[in-house]
Amino acid sequence: MKTHYPHKSKAFPLQIVLVVPFLLQIFGAVSLVGYLSFKNGQRAVNNLAEQLIDRTSEVVKEHLNSYLSIPQTLNQINANAISRGILDVRDRQTLGKYFWDQIQAYDLTYIGMGLTTGEGLGAARYDGKTITIDDWTAKPPNNTFTYATDNQGNRTQVNARWDWENSKEPWYTQPIAAGKPIWTKIITGNYPSGPYIAASASRPIYDSQNRLLGMIAIDIHLLKLSNFLRNLNISQSGRVFLMERDGTLIASSGTEKPFVLINQDIRRLSAIDSSDPIIQNIAKYLQTSGFGSITQDTDFKIEVQGKRHFVNVLPWRDEYGLNWLMVVSVPEDTFMAQINANTGVTIALCFGALIIASVMGVFTSYWIVRPILRLNWASEEMASGNLVQTVETSGIQELNTLSNSFNHMAEQLHESFTALEKSKEKLEERVEERTTELKNALEELQRTQSQVIQSEKMSSLGQLVAGVAHEINNPVNFIHGNLVHVQEYTQNLLTFVQLYQQYDSNPAVEIQMAAEDIDLEFLQEDLPRMLSSMKVGTDRIRQIVLSLRNFSRMDEAEFKNVDIHEGIDSTLMILQHRLKAKPEQPEIEVIKDYGSVPLVECYAGQLNQVFMNILINAIDALEENNTKRTYQEIEENPNQIKIRTSVINSKWLEVAIADNGVGISKEFQQRIFDPFFTTKPVGKGTGMGMSISYQIITEKHGGKLECFSTSGVGTEFIIQIPLQLKV
Repeated sequence: MKTHYPHKSKAFPLQIVLVVPFLLQIFGAVSLVGYLSFKNGQRAVNNLAEQLIDRTSEVVKEHLNSYLSIPQTLNQINANAISRGILDVRDRQTLGKYFWDQIQAYDLTYIGMGLTTGEGLGAARYDGKTITIDDWTAKPPNNTFTYATDNQGNRTQVNARWDWENSKEPWYTQPIAAGKPIWTKIITGNYPSGPYIAASASRPIYDSQNRLLGMIAIDIHLLKLSNFLRNLNISQSGRVFLMERDGTLIASSGTEKPFVLINQDIRRLSAIDSSDPIIQNIAKYLQTSGFGSITQDTDFKIEVQGKRHFVNVLPWRDEYGLNWLMVVSVPEDTFMAQINANTGVTIALCFGALIIASVMGVFTSYWIVRPILRLNWASEEMASGNLVQTVETSGIQELNTLSNSFNHMAEQLHESFTALEKSKEKLEERVEERTTELKNALEELQRTQSQVIQSEKMSSLGQLVAGVAHEINNPVNFIHGNLVHVQEYTQNLLTFVQLYQQYDSNPAVEIQMAAEDIDLEFLQEDLPRMLSSMKVGTDRIRQIVLSLRNFSRMDEAEFKNVDIHEGIDSTLMILQHRLKAKPEQPEIEVIKDYGSVPLVECYAGQLNQVFMNILINAIDALEENNTKRTYQEIEENPNQIKIRTSVINSKWLEVAIADNGVGISKEFQQRIFDPFFTTKPVGKGTGMGMSISYQIITEKHGGKLECFSTSGVGTEFIIQIPLQLKV
């Protein structure tokens, strides 16, 4: 009998059944790890590129804001100095040295001025090193002289002569037509010193009567912007460039210049015609939607020569008419090279682990899955932003290598991000510190310049007052001295006429008619009174001249013993026109409470300036308060200024000046001695009077100047200086 065996079905070896699914799982896990690593790398690249672009854009923007604000600020300072008469446009020698000094102090290319008369003057540094002075007359030809200068700004020799006519040059006509500060169209020229392409900040200038004198301008060579962009060094293939709204190139970080020479004539280069493929492709991409349509920060990606670039376009403009586009481009491969290498290493290690796993089979599948799962979890944590990851090792060498590589990669990424954050913070701190330093330096420069201007104005005023007083004094003394003799001679003549009338009561008809024609009786009565009035008038003029001389102190030593009351009285005499009654307000009453004060060692002229500043502020406060009251209300509560002097502790002089005006709020009292701070309307005060007064009292005299005020009640300034000053 035969035994029948069931048919054997096709079976797989247990090793294959165990290994193949295990290998498939490992393969899937490795693929997932590689995919997540790649995605995380891409995300990290995008973040790094955005941070680098944003940081670069901010640095360029800050540089443009600070660098391009200097010409407009200097123009305003120079225009104000001309309007106030500090700078005389007719004094060409002094003005040339003034412009020469500013060229030396600032990184500028040209400072010039064109007048409505056709004349002009400028200082230039065309080659970036040597400073020359251009001086031109109204009519060409050869009306412009270019002078070489020495190290003091003095003109030494004529380097060249050429033609110039203000009325035909946009450099002159554009600011005159605009009637306000502007940036003119970019200037180009091929000069002997080299190509010249510059942005020109200009504005019209006026005299003290607001009559147009011409214009003033400052040029900045645009190649300096290219040098700055080139020094940013964002990457070897990265680009930063500036262009106008019509696509014309202004500056770039590449080696290409923003212009070309055609027959020795400079022609500006359009960005789409640039020989730099990165700039050209980005410009063509922007041109499709129109350069003028870009109104906000724009990001996009573009492929140039097979490489992808991250691009950021930022509009930049200022209040004087500049409207540019700032473009920053960073290639993706700047960041992807190391990440791709790490990804390749990771994939290689994963395949090594896969081969080992196929040999070990079922026995090693458990050991393999656990580390890979841990790697997967760590990758997901890193993808979610938690970069501090450490994968535990296992008993398998290859997986240990994979784990160590992953841990090393995670550590490097963490250190890189930490270093990047620290670098960003340090850079932001350095930019902020530099900005603060520049701001403080600019404020200090403005304050110093205003103080110098104020001091020069007061010095000039003192010289003018002393000169006028001296010139008036001589003829007045002559008239005053001769009036005594005129009175005596007149009295003798009148006595003689009376004697003649007494002894000849019946004179000739012709004498009687002549006496009636000249009204002899009235003449005899009125002539002595007229001479007395003239004597009173000359006395008054002599008192005013004495007050002016006491105020200016130009005929005395700057530092000496003086009667402080004379200085106060002289100041009040000069301000008498503001104290006396007017149709709209009664007289301002001045109450003097002078103590017994000895002679004081001081700088008399400067101390008089302090009295003048405080008294003018008091009168302004009273007049401001009067605008809110009727004439009757002012009479019921009259305006008063009280001046009190006394000696404290036998060593100090105290002068208190108080008014019953509007007062000063507590908020403003804390800033009353700050430079440029004023509560007056625009145009009525510079904000330097009290600051300079505080400096004179505290620094020059070693004293104290304090302000006590109650809003709506009044203000009192107390000055304390030593009776004997230690110089």
